[in-house]
Amino acid sequence: MTALHWLDRPGEEGVTWGVPWPRGAVGRDAPFALADAEGREVPVQSWVTATWPDGSVKWSAHAIGAGPAAPAYRVEPGREPAAPGTPVTVARENGLLTVATGAVTWTIEESGGTLARSISRGSREIARDVRLVSLRQHEPTPDDGGPVARTETTGRVTAVTVEQDGPLRAVVRLEGRHGDWLPFTVRLYFHAGAENVRVMHTFVWDGDPERDFLAGLGLRADVVMRDELHDRHVRIAGAGGFLTEAVRGLTGLRRDPGESVRRAQVEGRPAGEIAPDVASRLHLIPAWNDYTLDQGSADGFTLRKRTAPGHAWVTIPAGTRSAGYAYVGGVSGGLGFGLRDFWRLHPTRLDVRNAATDLATATVWLWSPSAPAMDLRFYHDGMGQDTFAEQLEGLEITYEDYEPGFGDAHGVARTHELTLRACEATPSSPALAAHAAAMDRPGLLAVGPSRMREAGVFGVWDLPDRSTPARAEIEDRLDFLFDLYAREREQRRWYGFWDYGDVMHTYDPDRHTWRYDVGGYAWDNSELSPDLWLWLQYLRTGRSDVFRFAESMTRHTGEVDVYHAGRWKGLGSRHNVQHWGCSCKQLRISNAAYRRFYYYLTADERTGDLLDELSRPEETFVVIDPTRKVREDVYTPDPSALSIGLGTDWGSLAAAWLTRWERHGDERARDRLLGTMADIGALPHGFLTGEARLDLATGRFDTARDKISVSHLSSLFGLPEMCAELIALDLDVPGFERAWLQYCRLYLATPEQQEAEVGERLSGISLIQAHSRLTAYAAARTGDAALAAWAWRKFALDEGDQLNRNPLQRQREWSLTEVDGPHVLSPVREAPFVGTNGASQYGLAAIHNLALIGEHLDGHLDGHPGGHPGGHLDGH
Repeated sequence: MTALHWLDRPGEEGVTWGVPWPRGAVGRDAPFALADAEGREVPVQSWVTATWPDGSVKWSAHAIGAGPAAPAYRVEPGREPAAPGTPVTVARENGLLTVATGAVTWTIEESGGTLARSISRGSREIARDVRLVSLRQHEPTPDDGGPVARTETTGRVTAVTVEQDGPLRAVVRLEGRHGDWLPFTVRLYFHAGAENVRVMHTFVWDGDPERDFLAGLGLRADVVMRDELHDRHVRIAGAGGFLTEAVRGLTGLRRDPGESVRRAQVEGRPAGEIAPDVASRLHLIPAWNDYTLDQGSADGFTLRKRTAPGHAWVTIPAGTRSAGYAYVGGVSGGLGFGLRDFWRLHPTRLDVRNAATDLATATVWLWSPSAPAMDLRFYHDGMGQDTFAEQLEGLEITYEDYEPGFGDAHGVARTHELTLRACEATPSSPALAAHAAAMDRPGLLAVGPSRMREAGVFGVWDLPDRSTPARAEIEDRLDFLFDLYAREREQRRWYGFWDYGDVMHTYDPDRHTWRYDVGGYAWDNSELSPDLWLWLQYLRTGRSDVFRFAESMTRHTGEVDVYHAGRWKGLGSRHNVQHWGCSCKQLRISNAAYRRFYYYLTADERTGDLLDELSRPEETFVVIDPTRKVREDVYTPDPSALSIGLGTDWGSLAAAWLTRWERHGDERARDRLLGTMADIGALPHGFLTGEARLDLATGRFDTARDKISVSHLSSLFGLPEMCAELIALDLDVPGFERAWLQYCRLYLATPEQQEAEVGERLSGISLIQAHSRLTAYAAARTGDAALAAWAWRKFALDEGDQLNRNPLQRQREWSLTEVDGPHVLSPVREAPFVGTNGASQYGLAAIHNLALIGEHLDGHLDGHPGGHPGGHLDGH
């Protein structure tokens, strides 16, 4: 039995979540039951998302319907679930899908120009023709704001798939294109008893950046308007509440319609009997037909309305950050609609049109037509960097790995989460606020950190422990770093359509800002694994703010930083001023290790798509050689002898293969994972070899390579995490653990000890603090206390790492500096000694070391624990 709690707020709209299980605890075909804390049975729908190698359940997913939420629940395997009173049903007939939740019914065409033909409650149609719309230009918006021709297109659905059909959750996937470009996938999520439907929209950019400029992208629906104009209502969310309007307003008039009438209209109820001297003049009160809220930035929105096209807009008091939710309809029903992270994903817009007619139109704009058209051209002209030699020179000055034609966005994607709610009447203001909150921070059930740890998932981590001053100091630093990035997102405004979810790479203390405009120092794009750091910090703390930050990063880095179509499909782009700007296209960025957390914790199908895109990750190495610019040998990608780095490359392959195996039981992925593990163990120098040649047909390495080559980056993109997880699976792969422990022991060993064991001193050793977790792993696996002391020394002392400038006992110098005055754009609180490379790797090293060798911490952080433990290098 497993206890569940709400992550940050109860979910009453229908909820889906994941639960981990210890190996061997739950059989593959076991049912699951759910009860609240009082023992009352709660209907639940369950399915398996991953299994252990022995076939037992590793991760299960569960869904409940809409309704009042209990404070806590418990899920129990091996017992049949309670049946729902009113299940979700899916019926398919004559080219139509009919999905009914018990509260609403959606009618979906299997192809055509709509995502849904009709939405109804009982026999009353609320909305119809839910569709995707886009606006396209063939030139950028002029700087002077001059006119540009735009073409409007309605998205066409070409395929409809029912992925789940109840009883408590149904998922319908629709695929198509926005006209002749921008392929999309839309998922509609239905929960039993829910009046709202979650809409997940993903599109892939496939335009020509020189001639295709997206000027608007939106979700639109027509809303049936039955009521008198004064009983029709428009509600639009501001920063804290709602604009409360009627199409024909009865408040503020020269003649009083009656207090009860005014109160009823404001509260969204039928106005009732209107005073005669007002009722006789209703035709003289303007009817407000159209409304627009425009969120042009993270700091401000504007509001306006008009009586009809061809007449002037009237401005409404503006505000800062709209919650991105609105309602149009009347006392006999209407549509709530909105976009999650509305202001964070600016420029966005909410439109109501034709509210004074029989059919109003509601539009959520993912890219506002009011903004300049989306411009994805590269940000500079190349500056003459036409050869590898010139490009490497550029790398030396701006850290930008430029190459002509490689700064191309063709194939990147973006996912948005929207909601459509068929309401039986105009909701009250508190109800609207609850609807907006449920959209923006959907409820999620979670297991606690202790229970997560007991399941043995996600490798090396443990719960926070402040039982000693030394432990507490490290925990304080971990909190400091997360809180810093949460603060930096806000004060630096790391928001926007393509940017939200990412963080910057390196700070510029001279300008008191991040190096947003300096080549490879700008957007981070998962460099040195901030994704892993954040997810492990969530697992160990259970903090909802850490979860939400990691969630947005997974959404961004899995979509925007990765190619989902075109010549680089399956690869990601290294850090750059533009997320797709770098010529380094690698699997280390599209890394499945970064997506697995969110998928298993939420059972999110879109993240599952990203993992499925990596079903054959090794084939990406035929397309491009990641190290083509710095090779000393002559090499062209050869399917029978592909060059695979045993660090960033193989770690990413292993993550993809393992995930494919545990999710789908894929034997091909299993065989390639186990085979290459065995081959690494068979190499004369194991991981120290640095690189091996893969035969694409067999999925095996050539084990004859007898060479030592070490890179400081090999272990910084998930390799330690994946190796620890694989070793813990006890897969019976001869030599693999020995090869990994050798690498872990020798990387930070003294040159003399390296030479004594392998005949030469290792070169390329840096990022000492980050690699201390390798030493810690070897110490923990071998029980070597002296090696553990050496790991803590390397973690704590100033040996070149930015976050090690001060010994740990002086860590109080980790503090923020206030910068104000005319020399900064806005007042800031900065920590100029922190960069994302250092923060991510400090976080991962601290988490690993505390979990692995925490008992050896005290007494070894005064900066003088002694020399390296000679005589212990053999690990015995």
